[in-house]
Amino acid sequence: MRIVYFTHSLRSCWNHGNAHFLRGVLRELLRRGHQVTVFEPAGARSLVNLLADHGDAGLSAYREAYGELQSQTYEDYADVADTVGRADAVIVHEWNEHWLIRALSAHRRQQRFTLLFHDTHHRAVSDPKSLPRKELEGFDGILAFGEALARVYQDWGWGDRAFVWHEAADTSLFHPPLQEQERQGLVWIGNWGDEERSSELETFLFEPAKAIDQPLDVYGVRYPENALRTLVRYDAIYRSWLPNARVPEVFGRYVATVHVPRRYYAELLPGIPTIRVFEALACGIPLACAPWRDAESLFRPGQDYLVARTGREMQHHLAAIFNDRELREALVRSGLQTIRARHTCAHRADELLGILGQLGSTALLEMTA
Repeated sequence: MRIVYFTHSLRSCWNHGNAHFLRGVLRELLRRGHQVTVFEPAGARSLVNLLADHGDAGLSAYREAYGELQSQTYEDYADVADTVGRADAVIVHEWNEHWLIRALSAHRRQQRFTLLFHDTHHRAVSDPKSLPRKELEGFDGILAFGEALARVYQDWGWGDRAFVWHEAADTSLFHPPLQEQERQGLVWIGNWGDEERSSELETFLFEPAKAIDQPLDVYGVRYPENALRTLVRYDAIYRSWLPNARVPEVFGRYVATVHVPRRYYAELLPGIPTIRVFEALACGIPLACAPWRDAESLFRPGQDYLVARTGREMQHHLAAIFNDRELREALVRSGLQTIRARHTCAHRADELLGILGQLGSTALLEMTA
């Protein structure tokens, strides 16, 4: 099957969490013998920022971990029209420009391929006017990374063509260390970004870590001066950007990590975890979560990870994890079991192919005939 994916950037994960999942699921499709072509815009903001901060060396971890993946840049539709014309399925991530989505929608009316829009963000509820709703009229379906988001599209008239397609862990890269080493302290990997969880980070991460007297290392980007001052106030160490391909080895050095969802995912789009939940559990690091409701029963709260309703409860959970080896081992065992049974990129590749079959993708129907 010939699949074309339009992403914001395949090469850069600088403030671009979808790159994590995209790399894993595309690699899985390649392993199954499908032809995969990836396009990203010239001058993608994520890539520009990565290169400005770290130069070409910032791409080293991606190249080492995903040597089989390649992407092509484009500046206008002429750069991609011939390739799209030969595709069986085209998937467009929501970070792409409206003109491209409009052009693909028009092209779909003339060519025989399945066209899907992939939404992995909260803009549908936080900034719906920014989404290209009119331009999507020529698309065949929506891939939404959670039921709550899919319901938004269903309310916009997509009905049973709005599919739930969660992110997942690339377990070929995200797995427990092959050889355990001594673990110390607490780690948090995430971006600050737009004040969407500033108070929650203080309540459920910085204060509990300091209260139990455990060192806290923080990785991520978009930390303004006030955020850095907050870290200093709580004795947390800011480690700057971390290439996502290096996350498994970093997780392997710490006793525990914490999930603090952005406010939109805790309140307006409940039930949608970030990619870090999947990746942390896949890496075998004990996880404690700030409040979020697993509305879709993706995991087993209390078994796969601990959930804190208050900052004091988070303090209690983290102290228990650090002091109770049996608890740590039980959380790791349970989390790994759930990921391997339900939430790998291989599972998502199966789901994608099933969706394409449901929409009547000609190439897929011929392959399975």
